[in-house]
Amino acid sequence: MKSAIKTPQKLTRNFYLKDVLHVARNLLGKILVREINGQILSGRIVEVEAYDGSMDEASHSFKGKTKRNEVMFGPKGYLYVYFTYGMYFCCNVVTGKDDSAGRAVLIRAIEPLNGIEQMAEFRFKKRNISNKELLNLSNGPGKVCLAMNITKSENGIDLLGDSGYILNEKNIPDEKIVITKRIGISKSAELPWRFYIKNNPFVSKK
Repeated sequence: MKSAIKTPQKLTRNFYLKDVLHVARNLLGKILVREINGQILSGRIVEVEAYDGSMDEASHSFKGKTKRNEVMFGPKGYLYVYFTYGMYFCCNVVTGKDDSAGRAVLIRAIEPLNGIEQMAEFRFKKRNISNKELLNLSNGPGKVCLAMNITKSENGIDLLGDSGYILNEKNIPDEKIVITKRIGISKSAELPWRFYIKNNPFVSKK
């Protein structure tokens, strides 16, 4: 007799209350979901970076709490969204064991799963895309937010809510996780805090 297929459940608050590096590794393979006007957009998280304001100069929270980064110092399991280069939004999962220093995980890339035509509309202003464009749909932090229509309005949303959340899936085995230095930073650049799924074609940079 075949066993019933289990429907993935939202990650619990407890998932986010752990060390930022632990959460970063374990976010790989989980499903980022957006519900927009009844439509589901989703993608598998394939690349992340960890940031820890207690000792990481590249973190927005390194110099303390400000109006811009206050979400990083709040409850865990919330979304921190910031604007960068005057062009793009980037989304981060707030995590950590306490509130003493802002810690978050940047979602760098996702593998599109559901609502791809709508994601393409948000990203490319068209619904039908080529295979090459599909690979380029959400393979970068700014692209993730464009495709999922994540803007400043989503800054501070609870990931246990309904407009944006992350579904649980099996953890990716250690042998399938690549660990490297983070991309596009000059401070604390030596920290090996970037994690991605090995051989996944939707990773931003191998």
